[in-house]
Amino acid sequence: MGNWKSTLKKVWYFIWEDDSVWSWIVNIALAFLLIKFIVYPGLGYALQTTHPVVAVVSESMEHNGNFEDWWQRQGAWYIENGISRQQFEKFSLKSGFNKGDIMILYGKKRSEIEIGNVIVFWSTKREPIIHRVVKKWTEGNQIYFGTKGDHNPTQIRTPGLDEAKISSEQIIGNAIIRIPLLGYIKIWFVSILGMFGVNVL
Repeated sequence: MGNWKSTLKKVWYFIWEDDSVWSWIVNIALAFLLIKFIVYPGLGYALQTTHPVVAVVSESMEHNGNFEDWWQRQGAWYIENGISRQQFEKFSLKSGFNKGDIMILYGKKRSEIEIGNVIVFWSTKREPIIHRVVKKWTEGNQIYFGTKGDHNPTQIRTPGLDEAKISSEQIIGNAIIRIPLLGYIKIWFVSILGMFGVNVL
């Protein structure tokens, strides 16, 4: 029994008080495991989505300036598709967001997602997509959405991504909170691992 207690004390000291490189590496590993298997699933349960926190890895929602300048560049597309400036100004995250931001998602019911909401959804690409809902309709019992990146000149329609018709099953969650720049930690981490041929989801 005494040996067991002595071993536990040594392990405790190594993890929390030792200043060695190995102790630092173990701390990082423990933090990763804690976040991946306890914090992240806990957030997912509370926010009702499999992906409660996502990093923005593209520039497709950037406005690159104030709202007035952005609307001068992009407004015509929305007007042609039935969305006025007055409507857009009432949308959530109306000023867009940037590559490197962190977005907190909430998995609201598909029927509650409205035009103007920013959603994350799966395509055939490896990473999920985060774009704004610009159209919503039903066919039978199925709800469909059209989306568009605020920065993009038009909707993406390729064999890998046709965002003119997104089914409700593709939706991961609705973006509700933006945390600027924190997502660069993930982007840099994935880039470094990619240099060594390691793929990270």
